[in-house]
Amino acid sequence: MLSIQSTEQLTGVRISGDFWDLDALIQAIYQVTGDENKYYDYQGARLRILGICRNLRQAMHGEHQLEFVSNGLNKSILSRHETIFPTKNVYYGTEVLWPELLFTAIALNDFIRLHQELIDSSDWNGDVASIRKFQAAVADCLEQELTEDEFLVFLRMIHSKSPLTFRYATQYVDVLNLEYIDLNTQTRKAHLASFALRLMLEDEEYVALKSQLIEVASTTKKALHEIPINASYPEEILW
Repeated sequence: MLSIQSTEQLTGVRISGDFWDLDALIQAIYQVTGDENKYYDYQGARLRILGICRNLRQAMHGEHQLEFVSNGLNKSILSRHETIFPTKNVYYGTEVLWPELLFTAIALNDFIRLHQELIDSSDWNGDVASIRKFQAAVADCLEQELTEDEFLVFLRMIHSKSPLTFRYATQYVDVLNLEYIDLNTQTRKAHLASFALRLMLEDEEYVALKSQLIEVASTTKKALHEIPINASYPEEILW
């Protein structure tokens, strides 16, 4: 079962699950986001999402965290079946910064919509169901950190705006990530809701950044999402 829990310092969340939980999510995201030749106006968002998939894939290979979770077996069951079997399963986990995770969950709405409009409109699509389950886990975790009113405002915003990440300047996610890292735990708690909304509101700071990036893109002939910014992450993050 996929698990998403806030880290101790509220820097981000820990995504964990068994090998097949993570593999199913990754494969679903690959299917719904399409290859690099699809949805060019969403390419920046797609690459951010695939960055999360890369972290999850590394976790599956044991490069991040391991934990052991009870699988429900007990002595009574084992003796009844006269077998020896582990009573715990291995869960693989990795941490993701809160702004990065929220952007991923938000952007996946656009790719689900595109997939349903252009590829498969079935209500029974398993890949979409897997992603919706992931988004629900993100929402459940976020709800625990916000007030009831803050969470309702977030839900209204995400349901009222579409598309959410069309030609999005994804460098802004780096800006928010770094700003969020610099806060202490109490301030993160107090301002997490505003960070969630800033990903969708396209405020003055976002508009100014995007204008600068468009200007550079026009002279360099690079795609918007390919323009680098001065975003230096700390070597170690206290989660």
